[in-house]
Amino acid sequence: MLNTITHGEPTDAPPLLIAHGLFGSGRNWGVIAKRLSDKRQVIAVDMRNHAGSPWYDTNSYEDMAGDLAEVLEEIGPADVLGHSMGGKTSMVLALSRPELVNRLIVADIAPVAYQHSQSDKIAAMRSVDLDTVTRRSEVDALLEAQFGDRTLATFLSQSLDLKDKSWRLNLDVLDAEMPKIIGFPEVDGRYDGRVLFLTGGTSTYVRREDRDRIKALFPKVRFAGIPGAGHWLHAEKPREFVAAVDAWLSA
Repeated sequence: MLNTITHGEPTDAPPLLIAHGLFGSGRNWGVIAKRLSDKRQVIAVDMRNHAGSPWYDTNSYEDMAGDLAEVLEEIGPADVLGHSMGGKTSMVLALSRPELVNRLIVADIAPVAYQHSQSDKIAAMRSVDLDTVTRRSEVDALLEAQFGDRTLATFLSQSLDLKDKSWRLNLDVLDAEMPKIIGFPEVDGRYDGRVLFLTGGTSTYVRREDRDRIKALFPKVRFAGIPGAGHWLHAEKPREFVAAVDAWLSA
């Protein structure tokens, strides 16, 4: 079973399950989950091979959707929000186990294959000599030197267990399964529930030419964007993100 972090108490509204993206964790969504939990209980999961969840030899979308299904079989059907890798997982869940998904929110990802491998991030994390670092800021500086991006460096270093000198990510499996992670499985059928595709206004992850594919799988889809936000829309524009999600769920 996946590790879960629960925010708030059950209400008359359906609970909301949040699935994070690659290299993330349920903890990363704490601020968003707390703000949304004033009207509904929110459960953020750690995906397999991430943070506090078990490590497995695979990281396919079919397997990750099965993990989410196992959580929902325990708590009951829920609204589901997934970002990036978590968004693809949530789509596969809705298509394969629609009875478990009340409504679906997909944050800045499409049901298509992408070309940008994330294995360079894995190589950067592996290059850090964990035996020599004593502070997280040292890791931030080493990663920033490789990418020139302080925000990315800080995000990645959040998955470091400094006390145990280890990454809380199954880097070997994530690297081996990268073609599956940046891809999207062949799926049949469609999900007839309500769906929101919420994208960053400056992001290129969901293209206009992807919309026909999205509509074929999710005929009751609505598209919305957050101006000025990129792929990490929930982190870059948290208030706007919460407002958009809350308004759609409350409609």
